[in-house]
Amino acid sequence: MSRQRRIAHLDMDAFFASVELLRYPQLKGLPVVIGGGRRRVDEMLRERFEGRPLGEIPPEAFPRLADYVGRGVITTATYAARQFGVGSAMGMMKAARLCPQALVLPVDFEEVRRFSRTFKATIREIAPVVEDRGVDEVYIDFTDVPGGQREGGRVLARLIQKSIFERTGLTCSIGVAPNKLIAKMASEFDKPNGISIVHEADLQARIWPLAARKINGIGPKADARLQALGLHTIGDIAACEREWLVGHFGRATGAWMHDAAWGRDDRPVVTESEPVSMSRETTFERDLHPVRDRAELGAIFTELCERVAGDLQRKGYVGRTIGIKLRYDDFRTATRDVTLEDFTSDARTIRQAAGQCLKRVGLEQRLRLLGVRVGKLARAGEVERPSAALKAREPGGSNLDLFV
Repeated sequence: MSRQRRIAHLDMDAFFASVELLRYPQLKGLPVVIGGGRRRVDEMLRERFEGRPLGEIPPEAFPRLADYVGRGVITTATYAARQFGVGSAMGMMKAARLCPQALVLPVDFEEVRRFSRTFKATIREIAPVVEDRGVDEVYIDFTDVPGGQREGGRVLARLIQKSIFERTGLTCSIGVAPNKLIAKMASEFDKPNGISIVHEADLQARIWPLAARKINGIGPKADARLQALGLHTIGDIAACEREWLVGHFGRATGAWMHDAAWGRDDRPVVTESEPVSMSRETTFERDLHPVRDRAELGAIFTELCERVAGDLQRKGYVGRTIGIKLRYDDFRTATRDVTLEDFTSDARTIRQAAGQCLKRVGLEQRLRLLGVRVGKLARAGEVERPSAALKAREPGGSNLDLFV
């Protein structure tokens, strides 16, 4: 008898916030948002409460969202804060109007990455076929793993949850279904610390009543078009003829929508995938002017190039296409790139090439974001060594000089 395909989607519960609550357990149950600027909170609290363990510092000592001033965006929020409408990717100033009493903690990326590696390693010890989907989520193929078929996958999901909690002190939510598409929806059904099992026979009762936006891949624009056509739920889409959807959304998208609404998804769990590019970007606390803030922008620009180079070297990649991304104070975005003759992971070469891209954009108005990207990647050991460095920049004044 052939085994039924059982795919799990595991999503860590409020991951960034949960990592912080391990450091500050006294904040559990309180509205807390993670985001903002550089990490100064720990240093401030240590100075003020010298000699006292971090876990014993009173909650009233922490900065509050009502007092936040800046351009930061929320990375995540505790479930207590989400009850006020606060969520990830929301501007912190807007969130302050919704939940001014929320406490604010910046992101500790190093600690988050450490916990991410730990929980993923824990999963692989139990179920080795794992697809990494970011710092806080994975797909897991339960099909041929012992316990993966029992109770539709619940037994194995419970073991993984327990093992992650014992190893990290963190909780996660798991959805198990016939494929990745439905598993991702299911992992949201019973958060936090939940397990949701969906079988093919559950499609009409559990999936069709969901909003169309719950299909991973239907974004705001597609949802607005669906709404305009009177299609609000996944069931509404499923009730449409495939060719009708194709006529309104194009052959590829229309056919995909029809398949998704009927729960069809044959994508495998991919254990390894090559990155297309690597990038680093930062949104400034205040808008910076390319001339008046030249020194500060130059330092940030150099740091971004060095961080991208470090990422490439650490992961064993080199790239040929170097690009920049600028966002102006009116929210317009500009991108430019240049392709080199040779692959590189050298910070100086990346900065020089990125600087050439600056000559091709307007730098007359203030900037709110700056980014550097390296694309057309290859494994470092699979390409020839560079024959020559990038040619020196052309003499004379140019936009490049503004960031030097």
